[in-house]
Amino acid sequence: MKNQTSITSVLLMSLSDDRETLSVLFIFSLLIYLMTVFSNFLIILLVFTYAHLHTPMYFFLVTLSFMDMSYSSVTAPRMLFSLTTRDWSISLQNCTAQAFFVVYFVASEAYLLSSMSYDRYVAICYPLHYSQVMSWSKCTQMVSLVCSSALVAPTIFILCLRRLTFCGPKLIKNFFCDLPHLFQISCTDPTINVLILMLVGGGLGIINLVATLYPYVRIFRTVLRIGTSDGKSKAFSTCTSHLTVVVVYYASVTFIYFVPNTSEFLTLNQVVTVIYTQITPLLNPLIFSLRNKDLKAALQRSFHMPKLHPITVKR
Repeated sequence: MKNQTSITSVLLMSLSDDRETLSVLFIFSLLIYLMTVFSNFLIILLVFTYAHLHTPMYFFLVTLSFMDMSYSSVTAPRMLFSLTTRDWSISLQNCTAQAFFVVYFVASEAYLLSSMSYDRYVAICYPLHYSQVMSWSKCTQMVSLVCSSALVAPTIFILCLRRLTFCGPKLIKNFFCDLPHLFQISCTDPTINVLILMLVGGGLGIINLVATLYPYVRIFRTVLRIGTSDGKSKAFSTCTSHLTVVVVYYASVTFIYFVPNTSEFLTLNQVVTVIYTQITPLLNPLIFSLRNKDLKAALQRSFHMPKLHPITVKR
């Protein structure tokens, strides 16, 4: 048999070979990361500051903001470091750790989105029992279950990596480490690992997707029974932000993990990855806050912004 030397470090793909382009990318990525941290932290601060926001819906929104900040912090600082130092090497141990946390926060967001869907279902379909069903102890238990359940998938995947031998090529075709990229640099046949990723990841993803969308079937049935158009629009307005985040999440994750990472899809895969890892954590707080009157009112109150009223013309 041919001797195989295990590697201890890998190279992340440089986003560009031009120094000026790298400098522009650094400034742009830094601004995106700072805006992501600021916007998500602002939502957390507003919810904790104002008592009228101490409801289960905003409790889940705070958890989502924390997860978005954490997920962005897993990938962005390392990319910023590489853009500054032009050093794209990373130890295999750190690469594996980064892949673990990437999968963990992807899984935790799926569980959290299904929990938020259940919260909207109870609020719209059983409004009189909402405070009883969605008590603080129940919400805390749900978030604890989300955080603990999300550990299952990455733990299985990382344990299965132990059967693989890494001896090159050292280049990972992305700006951060993820499971599909680690499979590509393995000298051992990763078919079993890919199969486990498809079965476990796909199975959990389908279960969470059904658990997220099924409550909306019941919600739509309930909303259609509402007599007034104002009541229907108000009920739908509380769901549109959440549904938008769900669509963006599942579309991105499906493309990243279940579309073959071949040369013909490489550029598109990198674009989707950048959008999901850098842009989406910034968009989520904007999607929720722009369509939420309570959050906008709290924001105006915090920064002493005057409330704008429509101008009426007397005839």
